[in-house]
This record gives sequence, C-alpha cells and structure tokens, in this order.
Amino acid sequence: MNIPEDLLVKVKSAPKKPGIYQYYDESEKLLYVGKAKNLKNRVASYFADDKGKSGRIRLLVSKIRDVKYILTGSEMDALLLENNLIKTHQPRYNVMLKDDKTYPWICIKNEPFPRIFKTRTLIRDGSEYYGPYASVSMMNTILDLIRKNYKLRTCAYHLTKQNIDKGKFKICLEFHIGNCKAPCESLQSKEAYEHNIAEIRNIIKGNVNVVKNELKDAMKKAVEELDFEEAQSLKIKLEAFQKFQSKSTVVSPTIHNVDVFSLLVDNDLAYVNYMKVSSGAIIQGHTLELKKKLDETDSQLLEIAIIEMRERFKSSSKELIVPFVPDFEMDGLSLHQPQRGDKKKLLELSERNAKYFMLERRKQHEKVDPERHTKRILEGIKKDMRLSELPVHIECFDNSNIQGSNPVAACVVFKNAKPSKKDYRHFNIKTVVGPDDFASMEEVVYRRYKRLLTEDEPLPQLIVIDGGKGQLGSSLKALERLGLRGKIAIVGIAKRLEEIFYPGDKYPLFLDKTSETLKVMQHLRNEAHRFGITFHRNQRSKNSIQTELSNIEGVGEKSIEDLLRKFKSVKRVKEATLKELQEVVPLIRAQAIWEYFNK
Repeated sequence: MNIPEDLLVKVKSAPKKPGIYQYYDESEKLLYVGKAKNLKNRVASYFADDKGKSGRIRLLVSKIRDVKYILTGSEMDALLLENNLIKTHQPRYNVMLKDDKTYPWICIKNEPFPRIFKTRTLIRDGSEYYGPYASVSMMNTILDLIRKNYKLRTCAYHLTKQNIDKGKFKICLEFHIGNCKAPCESLQSKEAYEHNIAEIRNIIKGNVNVVKNELKDAMKKAVEELDFEEAQSLKIKLEAFQKFQSKSTVVSPTIHNVDVFSLLVDNDLAYVNYMKVSSGAIIQGHTLELKKKLDETDSQLLEIAIIEMRERFKSSSKELIVPFVPDFEMDGLSLHQPQRGDKKKLLELSERNAKYFMLERRKQHEKVDPERHTKRILEGIKKDMRLSELPVHIECFDNSNIQGSNPVAACVVFKNAKPSKKDYRHFNIKTVVGPDDFASMEEVVYRRYKRLLTEDEPLPQLIVIDGGKGQLGSSLKALERLGLRGKIAIVGIAKRLEEIFYPGDKYPLFLDKTSETLKVMQHLRNEAHRFGITFHRNQRSKNSIQTELSNIEGVGEKSIEDLLRKFKSVKRVKEATLKELQEVVPLIRAQAIWEYFNK
C-alpha cells in the first residue's frame, strides 16, 4: 500500500486519547468521520497491510491524503461530536441516515395563559416543545385527551393583566359551548390555569400516574367538603386518564423512563427501532433506516442509532434496553439486555416494529428499483448459503417414480432468484433399472452438465439436490466424472426439516424460517417437484395408452388419437358399443377393438 510520507507521519503521530478523526481526499473534501477511544490504534488499523479488509475500506484508504483529529473528554463526547459532524457534512463513506421527515411537536406557548398546539416549526422564544412525535396519531391522542379534560383557550389574544383589567376582550363562542373558562374576562384565575398546565406537562412527559394521584386526592377532598358536582367532574377526568393509560400500556406500569432499541440488518441496510417508555406506556416510537458504507458492525450501527435517536427525541432516560450490549461505553447510561420478563416483551415488540418497517421498505424498493431488490436477495442467498459468488443462475433436480415405474427426473432453472421456465428440462431415466434414486440422480446430473459442457453453455453458480446426503453424494460422483467438483457449489435440501447439506460436512445448515433465502430454496424445490410429477403423470398416461390400444392388431396412432378425441379416455373406449366405435373408425377396426375388450 503506497501511503504518502506526510500522511504516514500524521498517522503515526495520532494521540492515544479519545476523539474524532477525519479523512480528506486530495481536493480537501471530507471522506469519512470516525470516533475512537484510542485514536492512534484506530487510525493505524486502516493503514495496516491487512488482506482481510473489504473492497470498500481499501477504496477509502486509497483516496485518503490527509487526516485531522479532534480530542474529546470521553468516548461519549466523541460519539456526540461524530454524529453532529456526519449530519452537517454528510461524508461519502459514512453510514447514511435515511430520514428526511420533519416531525411535529407539541408546543406550550411562552405567553400569559399559554396555548397548547401542535407545530412543525420550532421558534426560539422561550416556548416549551415536546417531541418530536414520529407517530402523529399518538400525538393527536394526547392532544385530544388534553382538550377533553382541560378547558384551555385557543385564541391568540395577548392576555396580560393590564389588557384584561382594561376590558379589551369579550367572551367568545368557545366559552358558551364549554371549551374555555374565559380567562380573558378574569372568569378563570391565572393560578388555576397554571395548575392545569402543570398537569398537562406531566401527561405529555408520560407521567400520567402523577396526575391520577393528584386527581384522586382532589376528588377525596371534594367529597369531604360535600362538593359532589366537583367530585363527579374529577371522577370523569380520572376515568379518561385510566382509559388512555390502559390503551397505551404494553407491559408492567412499573417500567418508567426507559429507551428501547432493536436492530435488524438486511445486507447493506440496517433498521433500528426506538421506543420511549414511561410508566409502561409507549409515548414515542420511530424506526430509522441506515445505509452501510464500510461494512460497519452491528455494534457500530446500534451506537450510531442510539446517539441519533436520543438527540432527535431529546431523551433523558438513563436506562436503555438493547438487543445486545455493544462494545462502547456511554457515560451515565445503563445498557441492559433482558432475557425474560416485561422488559424482554418490550424488546420483542420493538423488534416486531423494526421487522414490519423493513418489510414495508422492501416492498417500496422492489417497486422503485427491482434490480436492487433482486441483487439484495442474491446477496442474502450468497451470505446464508456460504457461497463464493452471487448465485445468479441456480438449478434444482428432483426424481419422480412410483415403485420404479416410468422413472423420470426434472431440472428447474432459476435466474435472478426467479423461475426461468424456458430453461426447464425433464429426463427419462435410461441406464437405471428399478427404483434407485441415488443412481438415477447421478445419471441425470451427469447428462445435464455433460450436455452444457459439450454445447459450451454457461454453468450455474449453485446446484440444489432435492434429497439428503445420499442423493448429494451421487450428484458429486457425476460432477467428479466431469471434472466439475469444486467448481460449482452444490447442496442437498431435505424435505422434513428443511435441512441444507454440504459435501463433506456432517452437520446440516438450518436457515432462518422467515428468511428470503429459505423461501427461494423452497420455491426451487417445489417447482422441481411439480415439474417432475407433471412429466411423470404424462409418461404414465402415455404408456397406459400404448399398453391398452397400441397392442390391438390393425389399430395405429391415427385411430388411437381419433378414439381418444371422441371418448376422452381408454376406459370409455372399453365401454363403447360396436356401433359407437364404428362411428369413429372403419368397421373392421371397430370389430377388432370391440372383440379385444369383450372376448
């Protein structure tokens, strides 16, 4: 690796402290931003002569002409700074955050008798903003709860004490229909209004239990003072909060102020779901899509998402529920990987949300960019099946026979993970006597690839044998005879447990039951079985016709075709009268057929 001398000096002089490193190309364009607990070790690892590096990293290193460092007090500070720099400069080789939405907030306006409303614009005027809300329906549910239980003003009047005392405002329709208590004419005190705002703050923050306890105390006091009308009003409000909480509680209400993260990786994309939980209720939720650039590890992806989500949603939670404990430190935070209980259920819920989002994005990608969708599936098959190249061309073989009669085989071809029916082939077994699946498979595989080699046709990247170790071993013999063993990947798939067998490996591979790779393998196997069974039935039917009608002296193929066209089956030919047969074939042949079946 040719590293410029001045760059090598900067690499070797990197400090052994936490911080940020920035790579620049020859035109001083920022290529990559990274963080490290030890800058010297991390930066040096890029320039070490390591053949195991991916092509993307090698390409990045080949373009680096300068490196700059920013020291930080801790790894946590480095994480935050890295996140800000990536969002500001969007370097080409950093993970791309696929999210350009402007999310709404709940605003408590900085004014006398504050209004509460939703907005997508943040104005730095001292107003309080809560959010952002990835789920607009969740935000609307909270606002509806507030409107039904608190009579707040919606007008934009400047309700200062001086303006109210001067009588500048008049009661409007909102007061008459019961939606406002008219603070504009001093019919509601500032203290009572502020008390409502304090309760609303707790509701928005998810502290519904605090409000419920205050309502219970107030209701008890009203009963003691014989103010039953007020007590009934407080009871209705309390029931509304309990109903709201019961709808949003998913686990134990004792889980309070917790952030939940889950991660799903799909080739070069990753999906991180975030949920904010307070008193057992999910008050915020969002799934982030990340595009990998340099084969980032799961730990690095989770780290990026945690920083991004917590900053975006202004989270102050000290406890994080995660699918695994990442290999980085976050000062003042407790990262927990639950194994059972309510927190485990929360993590599973987050994972289901991430999976749902991933499947929806797949559908969108498939419609917008089908080639990319196909490549993603092929990359998945390559990874799951441990192949050395993309399986653009796959062939699958299956034998069909019933007690050794009419043994046939089928070969189906998939190109770009889809059936290529014009390339399907079927085979009559020629050299094997009796029901010998192993020998039949060897014959068919040999004949298939002998022909492809003779005709100089392209060979597949993967061969799938419908069967276990026995059929796989027979197929290997055929490839060895042709000099193709080791040149084409070959596996066997067993029907019972969907086990994938590899040559020379006594332990089968079990694919994830929900993976696209398994779905493609099952589709291959089912197509081969369907195609083989159809051909086998046709052969049996053809042989049946030959046995029953072809043996009658004087009856040829033309007569057989005419008879079957008229009577539809050999059985009906047998049951036909002489007169009915004579309507189809000449009298002498009709007599021969009738006598054959009725003698």
